[in-house]
Amino acid sequence: MNTSLPEPLYGPGFGSYAADEVAWLLTDLSHVELEAPTEEREEAVQSGRAHYAESLPVEYQPSAEYQQLFSDVLVASASRLAHAVGVVTEMVLAERGNDVVLVSLARAGTPVGILMRRWAAFAHDLDVPHYSLSIVRGRGIDTVALRYLAAHHDPTSIMFVDGWTGKGAITRELAEAVTKANAELGLGDGQGFAPEMAVLADTGQCVEIYGTREDTLIPSACLNSTVSGLVSRTVLNDELIGPGQFHGAKFYAHLADVDVSRRFLDAIVAEFPTVADAVAAEWPAVFAGNRSSTWTGWSAAEAISAEYGINNVNLVKPGVGETTRVLLRRVPWKILVRADATGDLAPVTMLAEQRGVPVELVDDLPYRCVGLIRPNYTRDTPGEVPA
Repeated sequence: MNTSLPEPLYGPGFGSYAADEVAWLLTDLSHVELEAPTEEREEAVQSGRAHYAESLPVEYQPSAEYQQLFSDVLVASASRLAHAVGVVTEMVLAERGNDVVLVSLARAGTPVGILMRRWAAFAHDLDVPHYSLSIVRGRGIDTVALRYLAAHHDPTSIMFVDGWTGKGAITRELAEAVTKANAELGLGDGQGFAPEMAVLADTGQCVEIYGTREDTLIPSACLNSTVSGLVSRTVLNDELIGPGQFHGAKFYAHLADVDVSRRFLDAIVAEFPTVADAVAAEWPAVFAGNRSSTWTGWSAAEAISAEYGINNVNLVKPGVGETTRVLLRRVPWKILVRADATGDLAPVTMLAEQRGVPVELVDDLPYRCVGLIRPNYTRDTPGEVPA
């Protein structure tokens, strides 16, 4: 064992998941005041004065009505999500074998990695190792975490996991970062980490291992830390994270009373027996079929950015998951909703109403909904939005 590397964090000391569910390759920053108002962060990020990963948004505390809506959505979607978990896990096992090591991208990937680990135990009696590490758009993956993984596991056994794809920014970031890290670690062809990712929902059609490609609502996108083990978004701040340290995050232990992380997992796992036969019948055909990436999401984001005069693809967040995130922790401009998809987007429309964000129906939208972040935002002048 390489003693110069930091050690992972485990629950209950860090996060509300059990210690055997996930090993967090993170630095505990729970003692540091990192939260800033959403408007302040948006202005700093859009002006280029700060990177979004240098601070944290103030955790959104949902209303009782919204929490009930989360519960309703979870009940309605549990079977569908269990099916997707089964399909993606079976494809991962087919790709990597029974010695696979799951490495989720914190934090949206973490509950999905735990669900995949539980499916492997349920369907194959496997005890799959599961880690969670940080990747930051524009800054790359945590190379200290990769060094830790390479010191403890065969890099070729690693499968990176995330919750969903939007337009594919993190998919691209992962491919570039892993290729660079393999070179830095001296891992040649056939020895290094594979720059590919498995997701529950590949709405952007930019990965080849997925549970579904439908733009589906994943209840874990409806909340923040309270559905993700009470762990914050990851932080990469040079004043706090030095060489040889993992990227950082906070454990919001004070939110334990409203934590639904385990309830989210258990509701889906309870459906495993009911979907097992359907998964067994379906996944081989999906695996053998055409799973090539079309990058539909990226093309759509570019087209929407141009059509609405935004001219910044980073401010276009396509898909149900990404739209929800915009409403939870950014400064939204408007929400685009496909005209035939309004029926089961209650979390999106409720959040939009609560925040006073207009919803615009669009007939030919390639996603069920798209979140647009307000361009040119400053707190003094909210920005001259495009006409």
